Amino acid sequence: MAENSRTIDCIVCGEICVDLPVYTVDRSRPLIECSIGYVDSILPGSGGIVANSGIAMARLGLRTSAFGCIGDDLWGRFLRKRLVDEGVGTSQLVTVKDSASSVTVVVGGDDGEHTFLFHAGASQRFNRSIIEQRIEVFEQCKYALFGYYALMPALEDELSDVFRQLRGSGCRIALDTAGGGGSMTPLDRILPHVDIYIPSLAEAQSQTKQRDPQSMVELYRRHAPHALLGVKLGDQGALLSPACGEWIHIDPVTPPGLVIDTTGAGDCFYAGLITGLVHGRSVAESGKLGAAAGACSVTRTGAVDGVGDFASLQRLVRS
Repeated sequence: MAENSRTIDCIVCGEICVDLPVYTVDRSRPLIECSIGYVDSILPGSGGIVANSGIAMARLGLRTSAFGCIGDDLWGRFLRKRLVDEGVGTSQLVTVKDSASSVTVVVGGDDGEHTFLFHAGASQRFNRSIIEQRIEVFEQCKYALFGYYALMPALEDELSDVFRQLRGSGCRIALDTAGGGGSMTPLDRILPHVDIYIPSLAEAQSQTKQRDPQSMVELYRRHAPHALLGVKLGDQGALLSPACGEWIHIDPVTPPGLVIDTTGAGDCFYAGLITGLVHGRSVAESGKLGAAAGACSVTRTGAVDGVGDFASLQRLVRS
């Protein structure tokens, strides 16, 4: 199928959950010492790569679709409405009758760090069978973003075969990581069928056991000779490698406000990067858009509330 005839710019697949942000907690004291703790208002939001990257891309103007599993419960209905309100397609969301929706309690400390209390729930039911039942959907997609490696136990051993099928439809595959990054097994079997893979520095260290970002990417390159690879470096930007021996350092973008919450910044990086690639921008330009989206993300509580439209992102890149 011709590129310009595909009706979905990116389908975001995998983890979707409700986020319950609990701020601000004194993380220096064990909970057993605290009979009661006072926190800010607890307002539910959406989380996981499906919601975070999907909503961010929709705000940036991409035609985006969500693909994951939610429960047949209050939280599932909340997630579906949240995506609809943000302009993300929900026809591929699967409602699992006998499972609660996934929920993450995000405990934000006064030290700027987080503890995540996670109930896996319905998202863990996302598997090969569900994907293969909808294989024709990927024929309409330019990109598919999957997440998270190290948090998809029902799928990871089969991702290499799944990605091989999906790439046969002409859809480009991007993969993100969470849960500390896991190991190089079975990632080494998955990477040959991935078009984009850019973990965080901590995740890349866990996987490769290397200390230098370039060495990390070189190890990934052994398994993915033709992919766009890299490492997200937080407030130091990112290192990208479009091809063997080619290196692009993406400088950090100054956030347009105070840094409030870093949750989901990596998901927003992917959203900005893929948006740039869909618009035909170079890898360097797309990486800069990714860094800008991540910088916007950290200025508000939650992953995406700081992300605006594509024009505002371009202005931030140029500033």
